[in-house]
Amino acid sequence: MKRKKLNVFSLSFLDIITCGLGAIILLFVLVNAKSAAQRDTVTSELRAEVNRIETQALEGKKQLIQVRNVLEKTRTELVKTQGLSRQVIEIIKNSNVELATSDKDTLASKSHVNKLKADLKSLEEDVKRLRAGAKAQDELGAKLRPFPGEGDRQYLTDLKVGGQRIFILVDASASMLDETIVGVIRRRNQRPKEKINAPKWRQAVKTINWLTAQLPPTSKFQVYTFNESAAPLIAGTQGTWLNAGEVDKLNKTVARMRQLAPEKGTSLLNAFNAIGEMKPAPDNIFLLSDSLPTMGAKKPWGKRVSGKKRLSLFNEAVRELPSRTPVNIILYPMEGDPFAASAFWKLAKNTRGSFFCPSKDWP
Repeated sequence: MKRKKLNVFSLSFLDIITCGLGAIILLFVLVNAKSAAQRDTVTSELRAEVNRIETQALEGKKQLIQVRNVLEKTRTELVKTQGLSRQVIEIIKNSNVELATSDKDTLASKSHVNKLKADLKSLEEDVKRLRAGAKAQDELGAKLRPFPGEGDRQYLTDLKVGGQRIFILVDASASMLDETIVGVIRRRNQRPKEKINAPKWRQAVKTINWLTAQLPPTSKFQVYTFNESAAPLIAGTQGTWLNAGEVDKLNKTVARMRQLAPEKGTSLLNAFNAIGEMKPAPDNIFLLSDSLPTMGAKKPWGKRVSGKKRLSLFNEAVRELPSRTPVNIILYPMEGDPFAASAFWKLAKNTRGSFFCPSKDWP
């Protein structure tokens, strides 16, 4: 049997084709492995970038929440500020109104001062005429109680403590602590012992001591103090006349006066109403005060009382006085009340009483 002849060319060609295909497959594997490595690197970078952006987004959300909270707080503060601004505007308006009222009061005060000067000049002439016709002999007789000092203080002051029923009213409000508004504010916050030792109040106490030493032995008397209300110095004697001949009653009155500390506001209406409780009515009244009243029968709604309002309260109180009874005024100094001197002087003149502004060393 004849052997089949091999074709060397066919085998070689197949080897070449196989090697070429293997080389292509190897190249593809190498290229694909490198591309996968590059792709993993890019993917890692992109993931890192995504994580960074997500972190920034979370931070942005937190900042947005904080900004919203700050905005809400700012809106709340703005509402409060708008409310406060309205209050401030209202206060400014009220202040402007009070300032305008104060300017009007100042102009009125100037005219009253000029009128007061003319009235005082007329008063001085009346005093000179009365002193020229006064008797040298003391019509009141011997004194019931001794008073330190020399000389006749009655003819120096034109005050004659006479009558059968003598009613004495003493202003015991806070204004009796000092002659200035600043001094009153400072002293009214002190302890009672320090208030009692205030120079102005000590002078009022000395005045009561002097007046009770001048009472006629056969007369009757009563001493009331007043601030927002009125009450007798001796407790339990409301509406009752006391005998001036009983020296122990006089001493007790002065002792009680020395223990009293001025306080609160001034109601002259309540003080004059107390006079109406006395039966029979007094035939001589002595009023110790330093300024016009700050209230009527009750406390006012506001804290500030204008000069015109105080004068109106004074005129309202005067209408409660008994008719045909002389009212003798002892007026102590007090700043910021320009209408007081003229109003009290007119009251004394209209009732045929006396008007006296004591010096600091009297009596």
